[in-house]
Amino acid sequence: MDFLSREGSPISAELWEKIDEAVVSAAKKILTGRRFISIYGPLGAGIQAINVDNISELDETEENISVIRGRTYRHIPLINEDFSLLWRDLEFSEQMGLPVDLSSASRAATQCALREDKLIFYGNDELGYKGLLTEDGIVKFPISNWSEGENPFKDISIGLAKFIENGIVGRKALVVSPNLFVQLQRIQPGTGTTEYDRINKLLDGNIFSTPVLKDDKAVLVCSEPQNIDLVIGQDMITSYLETKNLNHYFRIMETILLRIKNKKAVIVFD
Repeated sequence: MDFLSREGSPISAELWEKIDEAVVSAAKKILTGRRFISIYGPLGAGIQAINVDNISELDETEENISVIRGRTYRHIPLINEDFSLLWRDLEFSEQMGLPVDLSSASRAATQCALREDKLIFYGNDELGYKGLLTEDGIVKFPISNWSEGENPFKDISIGLAKFIENGIVGRKALVVSPNLFVQLQRIQPGTGTTEYDRINKLLDGNIFSTPVLKDDKAVLVCSEPQNIDLVIGQDMITSYLETKNLNHYFRIMETILLRIKNKKAVIVFD
């Protein structure tokens, strides 16, 4: 079944290729979670649920009826955003031999990417999903004033020490709000080195910033797949919706779910 409705659409294969390129290009510029979180999938559009394990509780009973403790099954949410291409614009491009303006597709892809990151970092309270900053049981530290002295370096060092204390090893990543990212660019007097550079060396270059994080928010994670991963059912793709008033309507969609398996591998500074 062609659930994307591409084959029966009046859109040429060449234009579909350009739409896909525009969508992927725009999304890659925004997506932050995927830059440090391991991907599990894509599993396929038909996969609607997946197990989420808490490794600190995972166990199997040994009685007459056997069940797995510490395991739940969650529905994989669908994220989507619509856009349109006007028939007059398509006709103009064809008659003049000019490329089709795909700004609307790029904008829609950007919105999808922002929604994905918002789901990763904050979850969705209304639907019962938790994110990196809102999950119950994660480690939380009060954040210092990062505009003063060596406070950023000290905060992150404390976080890394906590990982060692809890036996958390592997690839680390720090994600900060735009405001904190600017504060990391301060040069320490007498060193010629910014706070960003000092922390960057601690984390092997894995410092990221996203507009999804507001105010003075930062999260430090050990992103090994045994601690955290991102389940992808259907990766970001564009489907054809309908023709209305001669104009063409499309939907960009994806299904994703964040799985935090080890809550000690997530440290939030706020």
